[in-house]
Amino acid sequence: MIENLEEKYSVGALLYTPALNKKIANSVITEKFSKPYSLAICLEDTIADDSIELAEQQLGYTIKKIAQDHMRVEFYLPKIFIRVRSSEQLLRIYYELEEFMEETVVGFIFPKYTLKNADSYNEAMKEINNASSKTFYMMPILESRDIVEYATRYKVLVELKKKIDLVKELVLNIRVGGNDFSNEFAARRHYDETIYDILPIAKLLADILTVFSRDYVVSGPVWEFFSSDNEEWKRGLRNELKLDRLSGFIGKTVIHPKQISIVNEALKVSHKDYEDAKEILNWDENGLQVGKSFAGERMNEVKTHTNWAYKTMALAELYGVI
Repeated sequence: MIENLEEKYSVGALLYTPALNKKIANSVITEKFSKPYSLAICLEDTIADDSIELAEQQLGYTIKKIAQDHMRVEFYLPKIFIRVRSSEQLLRIYYELEEFMEETVVGFIFPKYTLKNADSYNEAMKEINNASSKTFYMMPILESRDIVEYATRYKVLVELKKKIDLVKELVLNIRVGGNDFSNEFAARRHYDETIYDILPIAKLLADILTVFSRDYVVSGPVWEFFSSDNEEWKRGLRNELKLDRLSGFIGKTVIHPKQISIVNEALKVSHKDYEDAKEILNWDENGLQVGKSFAGERMNEVKTHTNWAYKTMALAELYGVI
């Protein structure tokens, strides 16, 4: 079973913001967003190529501001990640902001993590952790075209897992690029549809889960809607989150603060599941290994439900019980 479940599940709702956002530091410090949440400060797709230097400067201001204020004022500090463009940028930014990152940053996100750049990202992470007094984590995003290509998909996924396994202790989550995959098929879901209704993408996501989810926490693809006339977008997000969790995704990339509370609610555990999980994990080892569930509605069997029970208890600890 996946080690350190609570820590890895705690990424939860990961709110993306461009590194050029001048307001994000104050939003964090004044606790503007629903809790819990994590924060991804993006230097990649959200930033034009000719604005990279300006974005890096603003990133520096943001990280310093949050770090300095957190040393003198108590406020909720989310898990903060920086999404970089390359391993070279990663190392440069780390060494420029090292003293402030120790206080604020949990890790780094690697977009389009492929067989071509995996080694350089892995080595950069090893270097950073050798230089640091704390552990910095990585979250690779699987979204490249060679994963989409059916003829190469399985070989590439297996080889990518081998690369990731080399730094397994540093990997907090595996993430997937839902919009990149949609772009490959010229597809885009509406708020009354889920990504699982797009059959080629559903199959692709299933293949990623099959390869990775037994050993890693894999987070669900982004949901684009945050507004509609009668709040239908919320129902759509809830529907997709239900299918995410059933399939094996834990957590969600979000692009608007209004989505955070909905993701957190979906990560809560039902009372029946909580009681069943608790019973399974405290089963008498010398007795019968199967029995009736807490509510008397289904079967609990220790040998086949233990991994589910560990996951359920970890989520209950982090997000609560309904």
